[in-house]
Amino acid sequence: MKVTLTVWRQAGPAAQGRFETYELDEVSEDMSFLELFDVLNERLIAKGEEPVAFDHDCREGICGSCSMMIDGRPHGPELGTATCQLHMRKFADGAKITVEPWRAGAFPLVRDLVVDRSAFDRIVESGGYITAPTGSAPDGNLILIPKAVADSAMDAAACIGCGACVAACPNSAANLFTAAKVMHLNLLPQGQPERWERVTNMVDTMEQFFGSCTNHGECEAACPKEISIDFIALMNRDYIKAQFKQRRLASQRG
Repeated sequence: MKVTLTVWRQAGPAAQGRFETYELDEVSEDMSFLELFDVLNERLIAKGEEPVAFDHDCREGICGSCSMMIDGRPHGPELGTATCQLHMRKFADGAKITVEPWRAGAFPLVRDLVVDRSAFDRIVESGGYITAPTGSAPDGNLILIPKAVADSAMDAAACIGCGACVAACPNSAANLFTAAKVMHLNLLPQGQPERWERVTNMVDTMEQFFGSCTNHGECEAACPKEISIDFIALMNRDYIKAQFKQRRLASQRG
């Protein structure tokens, strides 16, 4: 098959950006979208031109690095799929495909299709962990957890932190990412000692970088792991409860 790629090229954050068009033939329909870029870059290098910079690591839909806006959709046209797992058979022969980086103020562009997503790291650093010493790993069934709770925690933990939710959101909100990172801990017994401090710190940190959620639902639709926006409601519930608890403690101290 043959495809025409229109790719955003930008040498650095302060450089002038532009779209460049590349025609590729003899493209196998079994190629992943990232393998298509490998082929493109090999040809650019052979001609003495600068290859297209893009993020990638595991190429198994786990690491969340493969952040590309494909024809205006994060990760492309297939739902529940990261860019690295998107195959060229999802495109028609002769397709014209436009590829851009994430467009969000909290994700400043580094080069070409690479953006800096370290704002996500700041959110996790503020509370996305358990500090209580747990010792060695307990037996699997030692702590009794209802199956529905365990399943929900696992669903939230599936978040790979790719940033598609932010890229898709009209407000560039990170509520789905933050909710997933908060609730996969807050739902479990091990996360209870720091539950209220965790949600307060992570939500407050999120609001320093990202826009506000207005329930468009684009985040859920763009998420390659199909994480539900129900987790945002659960996070908001915990955040409100945490504010009441803090006020009550403050009044008792006063």
